[in-house]
Amino acid sequence: MRIALAGASGLIGQALIKELERVGHDTVVFVRPGAAAQPRPTIAWSPNKGMVSESDLEKAGPLDVVVNLSGAGIGDRRWSAKRKALILGSRLDTTNLLVSTLEKVNGGTAHLINASAVGYYGTRGSEELTEDSARGEGFLSDVCVAWESAAQSKTLRVAVVRTGIVMTKQGGALAKQLPLFKLGLGGPLGTGTQWLSPISLEDEIRALLHIIDKELTGPINLSAPMPVTNSEFTKTLAEVLRRPAILRAPQFALKIALGEEMAKELLLISQRVLPTRLLASGFTFNHPELRPLLEWAVRN
Repeated sequence: MRIALAGASGLIGQALIKELERVGHDTVVFVRPGAAAQPRPTIAWSPNKGMVSESDLEKAGPLDVVVNLSGAGIGDRRWSAKRKALILGSRLDTTNLLVSTLEKVNGGTAHLINASAVGYYGTRGSEELTEDSARGEGFLSDVCVAWESAAQSKTLRVAVVRTGIVMTKQGGALAKQLPLFKLGLGGPLGTGTQWLSPISLEDEIRALLHIIDKELTGPINLSAPMPVTNSEFTKTLAEVLRRPAILRAPQFALKIALGEEMAKELLLISQRVLPTRLLASGFTFNHPELRPLLEWAVRN
Protein backbone atom coordinates (compact mmCIF):
# COMPACT_ATOMS: atom_id res chain seq x y z
CA MET A 1 0.00 0.00 0.00
CA ARG A 2 0.98 3.63 -0.42
CA ILE A 3 0.80 5.24 3.02
CA ALA A 4 1.31 8.92 3.76
CA LEU A 5 2.29 10.31 7.15
CA ALA A 6 1.77 13.75 8.63
CA GLY A 7 3.86 14.27 11.75
CA ALA A 8 6.52 11.77 10.66
CA SER A 9 9.30 13.59 12.53
CA GLY A 10 7.88 12.84 15.99
CA LEU A 11 8.69 9.89 18.24
CA ILE A 12 5.82 7.71 17.02
CA GLY A 13 6.07 8.94 13.44
CA GLN A 14 9.74 8.02 13.08
CA ALA A 15 9.19 4.55 14.48
CA LEU A 16 6.07 4.01 12.36
CA ILE A 17 7.60 5.00 9.03
CA LYS A 18 10.60 2.76 9.70
CA GLU A 19 8.32 -0.22 10.34
CA LEU A 20 6.04 0.53 7.40
CA GLU A 21 9.01 0.51 5.06
CA ARG A 22 10.48 -2.60 6.69
CA VAL A 23 7.35 -4.60 5.91
CA GLY A 24 7.23 -3.34 2.33
CA HIS A 25 4.79 -0.42 2.17
CA ASP A 26 5.47 2.62 -0.02
CA THR A 27 5.63 5.76 2.12
CA VAL A 28 5.05 9.45 1.47
CA VAL A 29 5.61 12.26 3.96
CA PHE A 30 3.81 15.59 4.34
CA VAL A 31 6.51 18.23 4.92
CA ARG A 32 6.41 21.89 5.90
CA PRO A 33 8.56 24.61 4.31
CA GLY A 34 12.19 24.32 5.42
CA ALA A 35 11.89 20.69 6.52
CA ALA A 36 14.93 18.43 6.20
CA ALA A 37 15.33 16.45 2.99
CA GLN A 38 13.60 13.06 2.94
CA PRO A 39 14.74 9.77 1.36
CA ARG A 40 11.16 9.20 0.17
CA PRO A 41 8.50 11.16 -1.79
CA THR A 42 7.11 14.24 -0.08
CA ILE A 43 4.01 16.43 -0.23
CA ALA A 44 4.62 20.07 0.66
CA TRP A 45 2.01 21.67 2.87
CA SER A 46 1.45 24.54 5.27
CA PRO A 47 -1.52 23.72 7.51
CA ASN A 48 -1.77 27.13 9.16
CA LYS A 49 -2.16 28.65 5.69
CA GLY A 50 -4.45 25.91 4.40
CA MET A 51 -1.99 25.07 1.61
CA VAL A 52 -1.05 21.69 0.17
CA SER A 53 0.87 21.17 -3.08
CA GLU A 54 -1.43 19.72 -5.70
CA SER A 55 1.51 18.87 -7.95
CA ASP A 56 3.14 16.87 -5.12
CA LEU A 57 -0.15 15.07 -4.52
CA GLU A 58 -0.31 14.15 -8.20
CA LYS A 59 3.31 12.93 -8.19
CA ALA A 60 2.71 10.85 -5.05
CA GLY A 61 -0.08 8.94 -6.74
CA PRO A 62 -3.14 7.37 -5.09
CA LEU A 63 -2.89 7.25 -1.29
CA ASP A 64 -4.41 4.18 0.31
CA VAL A 65 -3.86 5.31 3.91
CA VAL A 66 -2.98 8.58 5.61
CA VAL A 67 -1.78 8.60 9.22
CA ASN A 68 -2.03 11.99 10.91
CA LEU A 69 0.16 12.36 13.99
CA SER A 70 0.66 16.14 13.79
CA GLY A 71 0.29 18.43 16.77
CA ALA A 72 2.31 20.62 19.13
CA GLY A 73 3.65 18.83 22.21
CA ILE A 74 1.26 18.66 25.15
CA GLY A 75 3.84 18.57 27.92
CA ASP A 76 6.76 20.41 26.34
CA ARG A 77 6.05 23.80 27.93
CA ARG A 78 3.96 25.39 30.65
CA TRP A 79 0.39 26.08 29.52
CA SER A 80 -0.06 29.75 28.82
CA ALA A 81 -3.12 30.92 26.90
CA LYS A 82 -0.89 31.18 23.82
CA ARG A 83 0.46 27.65 24.28
CA LYS A 84 -3.01 26.18 24.73
CA ALA A 85 -4.16 27.91 21.54
CA LEU A 86 -1.19 26.38 19.70
CA ILE A 87 -1.90 22.89 21.08
CA LEU A 88 -5.48 23.05 19.80
CA GLY A 89 -4.84 24.99 16.59
CA SER A 90 -1.97 22.79 15.43
CA ARG A 91 -4.26 19.77 15.59
CA LEU A 92 -7.30 21.33 13.97
CA ASP A 93 -5.34 23.01 11.16
CA THR A 94 -3.64 19.79 10.07
CA THR A 95 -6.71 17.60 10.42
CA ASN A 96 -9.07 20.00 8.64
CA LEU A 97 -6.63 20.38 5.75
CA LEU A 98 -6.05 16.64 5.41
CA VAL A 99 -9.75 15.81 5.42
CA SER A 100 -10.67 18.48 2.87
CA THR A 101 -7.73 17.45 0.64
CA LEU A 102 -8.35 13.71 0.81
CA GLU A 103 -12.05 14.13 0.07
CA LYS A 104 -11.04 15.68 -3.26
CA VAL A 105 -8.44 13.10 -4.37
CA ASN A 106 -8.50 9.35 -4.97
CA GLY A 107 -12.28 9.53 -5.11
CA GLY A 108 -12.35 10.52 -1.44
CA THR A 109 -12.01 6.91 -0.29
CA ALA A 110 -8.68 6.86 1.58
CA HIS A 111 -8.37 5.39 5.07
CA LEU A 112 -7.52 8.20 7.50
CA ILE A 113 -6.00 7.21 10.83
CA ASN A 114 -6.07 10.32 12.97
CA ALA A 115 -4.30 10.71 16.29
CA SER A 116 -6.18 11.48 19.47
CA ALA A 117 -5.44 10.63 23.11
CA VAL A 118 -6.89 9.12 26.26
CA GLY A 119 -7.19 12.72 27.42
CA TYR A 120 -10.59 12.46 25.72
CA TYR A 121 -11.95 10.81 28.87
CA GLY A 122 -10.80 13.42 31.39
CA THR A 123 -10.08 12.32 34.96
CA ARG A 124 -12.39 9.45 35.99
CA GLY A 125 -11.01 7.87 39.17
CA SER A 126 -11.09 4.06 38.98
CA GLU A 127 -13.85 3.86 36.34
CA GLU A 128 -12.99 1.47 33.53
CA LEU A 129 -13.04 3.39 30.26
CA THR A 130 -13.80 1.87 26.86
CA GLU A 131 -14.39 3.48 23.50
CA ASP A 132 -18.09 3.70 24.41
CA SER A 133 -17.42 5.79 27.53
CA ALA A 134 -18.52 9.41 27.47
CA ARG A 135 -16.08 12.25 27.01
CA GLY A 136 -14.64 13.89 30.10
CA GLU A 137 -14.06 17.46 31.20
CA GLY A 138 -11.06 19.76 31.01
CA PHE A 139 -8.78 21.32 28.43
CA LEU A 140 -7.34 18.08 27.05
CA SER A 141 -10.77 16.53 26.73
CA ASP A 142 -11.95 19.60 24.83
CA VAL A 143 -8.92 19.33 22.53
CA CYS A 144 -9.51 15.65 21.81
CA VAL A 145 -13.23 16.13 21.16
CA ALA A 146 -12.55 18.96 18.69
CA TRP A 147 -9.69 16.99 17.10
CA GLU A 148 -11.81 13.89 16.57
CA SER A 149 -14.69 15.95 15.25
CA ALA A 150 -12.40 17.58 12.67
CA ALA A 151 -11.38 14.12 11.42
CA GLN A 152 -14.92 13.06 10.55
CA SER A 153 -15.79 12.79 6.87
CA LYS A 154 -18.70 11.80 4.64
CA THR A 155 -16.45 9.83 2.28
CA LEU A 156 -13.22 8.83 4.07
CA ARG A 157 -12.91 5.77 6.28
CA VAL A 158 -11.76 7.28 9.57
CA ALA A 159 -10.18 5.76 12.67
CA VAL A 160 -9.31 7.96 15.64
CA VAL A 161 -6.66 6.42 17.88
CA ARG A 162 -6.82 7.43 21.54
CA THR A 163 -3.26 6.75 22.62
CA GLY A 164 -2.19 6.32 26.23
CA ILE A 165 1.28 7.03 27.66
CA VAL A 166 3.79 5.71 25.12
CA MET A 167 6.72 4.06 26.89
CA THR A 168 10.28 4.09 25.53
CA LYS A 169 13.57 5.52 26.74
CA GLN A 170 13.84 7.29 23.38
CA GLY A 171 11.43 10.04 24.39
CA GLY A 172 8.14 11.00 26.00
CA ALA A 173 7.27 10.65 29.67
CA LEU A 174 9.60 7.76 30.48
CA ALA A 175 12.66 9.49 29.03
CA LYS A 176 12.02 12.41 31.40
CA GLN A 177 11.56 10.11 34.40
CA LEU A 178 14.51 7.77 33.92
CA PRO A 179 17.34 10.13 35.00
CA LEU A 180 15.65 10.79 38.37
CA PHE A 181 14.74 7.15 38.95
CA LYS A 182 18.26 6.00 38.10
CA LEU A 183 19.54 8.35 40.80
CA GLY A 184 17.05 6.94 43.30
CA LEU A 185 15.11 10.21 43.30
CA GLY A 186 11.84 8.91 41.84
CA GLY A 187 8.60 8.43 43.69
CA PRO A 188 4.79 8.55 43.43
CA LEU A 189 3.09 11.68 42.14
CA GLY A 190 0.55 13.13 44.53
CA THR A 191 -1.43 10.40 46.28
CA GLY A 192 -0.25 7.78 43.78
CA THR A 193 -3.79 6.39 43.53
CA GLN A 194 -4.45 7.82 40.07
CA TRP A 195 -4.68 5.32 37.23
CA LEU A 196 -2.27 5.30 34.26
CA SER A 197 -2.77 3.71 30.85
CA PRO A 198 0.65 3.03 29.30
CA ILE A 199 1.63 1.26 26.09
CA SER A 200 5.07 0.30 24.80
CA LEU A 201 6.25 2.08 21.68
CA GLU A 202 6.56 -1.31 20.04
CA ASP A 203 2.90 -2.16 20.70
CA GLU A 204 1.83 1.33 19.63
CA ILE A 205 3.44 0.79 16.22
CA ARG A 206 2.16 -2.78 15.94
CA ALA A 207 -1.36 -1.57 16.77
CA LEU A 208 -1.23 1.13 14.08
CA LEU A 209 -0.16 -1.45 11.49
CA HIS A 210 -2.96 -3.74 12.70
CA ILE A 211 -5.50 -0.93 12.22
CA ILE A 212 -4.17 -0.39 8.70
CA ASP A 213 -4.23 -4.10 7.82
CA LYS A 214 -7.71 -4.68 9.28
CA GLU A 215 -9.05 -1.37 7.90
CA LEU A 216 -10.54 -0.52 11.30
CA THR A 217 -12.58 2.63 11.76
CA GLY A 218 -14.09 4.60 14.64
CA PRO A 219 -12.50 5.36 18.02
CA ILE A 220 -9.83 2.90 19.14
CA ASN A 221 -7.99 2.96 22.49
CA LEU A 222 -4.26 2.31 22.20
CA SER A 223 -3.13 1.31 25.68
CA ALA A 224 -2.04 -1.91 27.34
CA PRO A 225 -4.93 -4.05 28.61
CA MET A 226 -3.81 -3.85 32.26
CA PRO A 227 -3.74 -0.20 33.43
CA VAL A 228 -2.01 0.49 36.75
CA THR A 229 -1.97 3.06 39.53
CA ASN A 230 0.82 5.61 39.72
CA SER A 231 2.10 3.95 42.91
CA GLU A 232 2.29 0.56 41.17
CA PHE A 233 4.02 2.10 38.18
CA THR A 234 6.57 3.84 40.42
CA LYS A 235 7.27 0.70 42.45
CA THR A 236 7.70 -1.47 39.35
CA LEU A 237 9.94 1.00 37.52
CA ALA A 238 12.15 1.28 40.60
CA GLU A 239 12.39 -2.52 40.81
CA VAL A 240 13.26 -2.82 37.12
CA LEU A 241 16.04 -0.24 37.61
CA ARG A 242 17.02 -1.69 41.01
CA ARG A 243 16.73 1.68 42.68
CA PRO A 244 14.65 3.00 45.60
CA ALA A 245 11.69 5.26 44.82
CA ILE A 246 10.44 6.84 48.03
CA LEU A 247 10.51 10.57 47.31
CA ARG A 248 6.83 11.36 46.83
CA ALA A 249 6.09 14.53 44.85
CA PRO A 250 3.22 16.29 46.67
CA GLN A 251 0.35 17.76 44.69
CA PHE A 252 1.06 21.33 45.76
CA ALA A 253 4.64 21.12 44.48
CA LEU A 254 3.51 19.79 41.10
CA LYS A 255 0.93 22.57 40.81
CA ILE A 256 3.54 25.20 41.62
CA ALA A 257 5.98 23.75 39.09
CA LEU A 258 3.56 23.32 36.19
CA GLY A 259 0.53 25.40 37.08
CA GLU A 260 -2.60 23.90 38.59
CA GLU A 261 -4.39 23.05 35.34
CA MET A 262 -1.40 21.39 33.66
CA ALA A 263 -0.48 19.42 36.79
CA LYS A 264 -4.05 18.14 37.21
CA GLU A 265 -4.45 17.10 33.58
CA LEU A 266 -1.00 15.63 32.93
CA LEU A 267 0.34 14.23 36.20
CA LEU A 268 -2.58 13.88 38.61
CA ILE A 269 -5.24 12.76 36.15
CA SER A 270 -6.74 9.28 36.66
CA GLN A 271 -7.60 7.25 33.54
CA ARG A 272 -8.18 3.50 33.61
CA VAL A 273 -8.45 2.86 29.88
CA LEU A 274 -9.11 -0.52 28.27
CA PRO A 275 -8.31 -1.33 24.58
CA THR A 276 -11.64 -3.08 24.04
CA ARG A 277 -11.99 -2.65 20.28
CA LEU A 278 -8.35 -3.46 19.58
CA LEU A 279 -8.57 -6.74 21.47
CA ALA A 280 -11.91 -7.60 19.86
CA SER A 281 -10.31 -7.17 16.42
CA GLY A 282 -7.75 -9.86 17.21
CA PHE A 283 -4.76 -7.77 18.24
CA THR A 284 -2.32 -9.39 20.67
CA PHE A 285 -0.03 -7.22 22.80
CA ASN A 286 3.65 -8.08 23.11
CA HIS A 287 3.71 -6.24 26.46
CA PRO A 288 0.26 -6.51 28.07
CA GLU A 289 1.54 -6.23 31.66
CA LEU A 290 3.54 -3.50 33.37
CA ARG A 291 6.77 -5.26 34.29
CA PRO A 292 7.61 -6.69 30.84
CA LEU A 293 6.44 -3.41 29.32
CA LEU A 294 8.90 -1.41 31.45
CA GLU A 295 11.69 -3.94 31.01
CA TRP A 296 11.32 -3.51 27.25
CA ALA A 297 10.99 0.27 27.46
CA VAL A 298 14.12 0.92 29.54
CA ARG A 299 16.13 -1.08 26.99
CA ASN A 300 14.56 0.48 23.87
